[in-house]
Amino acid sequence: MDTLERVDAYWRAANYLAVGQIYLLGNPLLAEPLTPEHIKPRLLGHWGTTPGLNFCFAHLNRVIGERGQDMIYIAGPGHGGPAAVAHSWLEGSYSEVYPEVSQDEAGMRRLFRRFSFPGGIPSHVAPETPGSIHEGGELGYSLAHAYGAAFDNPDLVVACVVGDGEAETGPLAASWHSNKFLDPRRDGVVLPILHLNGYKIANPAVLARIPSEDLIKLMEGYGYRPHLVEGDDPAVMHPLMAQTLDTVFGEIDAYKHGQTDRLPMIVLRTPKGWTGPKEVDGLPVEGTWRSHQVPLATVRENPAHLAMLEQWMRSYRPDELFDADGRPVQEILQTVPAGDLRMSASPHANGGTLLRPLALPDFREHAVEVGAPGTATTEPTRVLGRFLRDVVAANPHNFRVMGPDETDSNRLSALFEVTARAWHARILPTDQHLAAGGRVMEVLSEHLCQGWLEGYLLTGRHGLFNCYEAFIHIVDAMFNQHAKWLDTAREIAWRRPVASLNYLLSSHVWRQDHNGFSHQDPGFLDVVVNKKASVVRVYLPPDANTLLSVADHCLRSRDYVNVIVAGKQPVIDLFPIDQAVVHCTRGLGIIDWASNDQGAEPDVVMACAGDVPTLETLAAVDLLREHLPALKVRVVNVVDLMRLQPSTEHPHGMSDAEFDALFTTDKPVIFNFHGYPWLIHRLTYRRHGHHNIHVRGYKEEGTTTTPFDMAMLNDIDRYHLVMDVIDRVPGLAVTTAHLRQQMTDARLRARAHTRDHGEDMPDIRDWTWTR
Repeated sequence: MDTLERVDAYWRAANYLAVGQIYLLGNPLLAEPLTPEHIKPRLLGHWGTTPGLNFCFAHLNRVIGERGQDMIYIAGPGHGGPAAVAHSWLEGSYSEVYPEVSQDEAGMRRLFRRFSFPGGIPSHVAPETPGSIHEGGELGYSLAHAYGAAFDNPDLVVACVVGDGEAETGPLAASWHSNKFLDPRRDGVVLPILHLNGYKIANPAVLARIPSEDLIKLMEGYGYRPHLVEGDDPAVMHPLMAQTLDTVFGEIDAYKHGQTDRLPMIVLRTPKGWTGPKEVDGLPVEGTWRSHQVPLATVRENPAHLAMLEQWMRSYRPDELFDADGRPVQEILQTVPAGDLRMSASPHANGGTLLRPLALPDFREHAVEVGAPGTATTEPTRVLGRFLRDVVAANPHNFRVMGPDETDSNRLSALFEVTARAWHARILPTDQHLAAGGRVMEVLSEHLCQGWLEGYLLTGRHGLFNCYEAFIHIVDAMFNQHAKWLDTAREIAWRRPVASLNYLLSSHVWRQDHNGFSHQDPGFLDVVVNKKASVVRVYLPPDANTLLSVADHCLRSRDYVNVIVAGKQPVIDLFPIDQAVVHCTRGLGIIDWASNDQGAEPDVVMACAGDVPTLETLAAVDLLREHLPALKVRVVNVVDLMRLQPSTEHPHGMSDAEFDALFTTDKPVIFNFHGYPWLIHRLTYRRHGHHNIHVRGYKEEGTTTTPFDMAMLNDIDRYHLVMDVIDRVPGLAVTTAHLRQQMTDARLRARAHTRDHGEDMPDIRDWTWTR
């Protein structure tokens, strides 16, 4: 066999294995005629994209072997699972991580049985698939993941097969611009392969219907050097693909040596369901949408379909591909790269094996001096920016900060003292902080920021995503997929832990008074808390020092999604750094200097989570201490939101005894919360005193107004909290009616002042703790 004959054999073997995964329970080598008993009762899988993926894998393996090229693949087509699994089994890596699925007839039978079968593996490319870092269950993110994997990986080529269906999504359309952020000197290379097989589930694919000359112009406009490979005859397609890849990798060499600033890419046109049944029951299948999933859907019941399946599988000539024991023949094994050069065994696709801990500076060196608590203010994220600056300086090759054009806005500007924004396009004299090697990644697409960071983390590096709180919702679905990936990967022994995905949400709901209703939404927390407790953490540090402590903890963590909500506007300083560390380690606790219940039972518990709700709670307590000095008030601040759950529900949760001691079982709890009130009820509904918990939070009341008016619109303001205490502490409603009326009048005066002067009253705006 010559080289291309071996490539063809590998391709046919992968196609055979893919069909077997979709259809067969037994008789994997077709040692006897197929019978209904050999067929799975439920046929689940996707054939249409699979032969094109296998074609790419077979040819990329040749390049790896000849060049010794370090490479991983990303299979963008959503349900290309049969191809990726077949590929890893042929390469031997599947049997290495799953020894029971050996490279022989028995292992092949197990491979077929477990695919898309109860207790087995999904039909898409998933964490269970060796060599994968990209979840195929949702479309649009493959190219962003590929570029994220390439950043700071100078010797790596990421081959990314982009499906023509996912190419219609907004995130994928934006991802083509990622080439403007790649530095050929310090980053790797992404090789996009736009696979046009013509159809999605039931409709034509848009890019597949564009004339080739227009499509080439489109890709050239994105800044790529496109190469067209199209056809359906393997005898023509194999040499054409091989020649094209040789040309492409020559261009990659030129790109890496600065001889061109254009990356090559391939447009691959093949029929959907290539090499499968051409016609079924008088209807065309190959080259149409009918081949998308299972071309022969009634094999158990229909003898004609059963015969067609056997004919289809035998068309790959399995007796030439596998020996009598079911092992791939030597000609196929010769096409497999050695060791870690196998794409399905690359350490880059199991990033935890390459992960190095961050060299973290001592965050205490950036602490704010706190004299009398509650008497001075600081911008928390500005302080955090100085810490992140030192993190970047100490980790110049494995830490990046992503964000949608908001690094300055979120007061993280200190980063630009040691780095720039990554940029590999034209730079004008009026631009600031742009450079090819920048460690800050900014693009006005939350999808790209998320996708880049996921690819970066899953290949063994660290990072932070900062974003306006309201607009992090844009990546809700991407967060969901990443959290599911982490949850599954934690249960797979050979998957090593990766750095956590860290969100910093700033410019938050309570300080978006100037931008108005569209910018006011804290609901991402609700989305996050829906995910399993094993992978999600939510932190609401109330001041600068607690933010430093939380950030240090999150950057050290593994296999989590950490959400930190912290404001960029001045907030009062509550904790000296040593106390801040203790408070964050506990996750919540009593603020002693604001409480007066020492040695006695409280009459009311004033709880708070979030910087502005904490400020308003303390201001309310100040009023209570002034007007009702005999009232025993306990102030509890929550930093780690998951502490509110029972210990049986979350690793950070408290036992009932701890919760009861802190919040009591019979005293009213007025809880001022950053987000939607019902989230606190979700977390505490099993607690003994839940019926006493009254939560204030955002309730979809917003507009362009002042900060305090924003608080009043949602009843989290100090005056309303005092009224809540009066209404809920037994015996106060009648005896303190005058005070309640004063609080109502104070709200009216505050609102009138904003309407007359366009700002909050000075005694509200400049309030500090004076007791």
